[in-house]
Amino acid sequence: MSTLAVIIVVISVLAVIFFIGGFIAVRRRAARPEVEEHIRHADRALEQARAKDRGWHRESMLGVASEALRERHPDHEWPAVELVLVEDRPGVTEDRAHMVCAGPQGPVRVILARREGGEWFAEQVEPA
Repeated sequence: MSTLAVIIVVISVLAVIFFIGGFIAVRRRAARPEVEEHIRHADRALEQARAKDRGWHRESMLGVASEALRERHPDHEWPAVELVLVEDRPGVTEDRAHMVCAGPQGPVRVILARREGGEWFAEQVEPA
């Protein structure tokens, strides 16, 4: 067997091993019970932020996230959209909310930001 063939076989085997390892890691992370606690913590942070600052309305944030997903992935459905992180910083334009949207094609993170008037918009949509 030539050296090139050996190198190709070794690289192929490593690629398969890394793929399987990544798949297992993603499945374990999704099954962790602390994810639910993290979501509950984010919900509590949202309630505290809403008490301090008007404009942290969950329904409007979910609407903006859903619209961003429809624009980016019009052929997919997103049955679950969860708030996972609230960044309530001084000033309206520094606020951020991270939402993870789960679907059959995998999770997607939507990062929402606020404009000067307090309106939410999708700043970033990326694989989670």
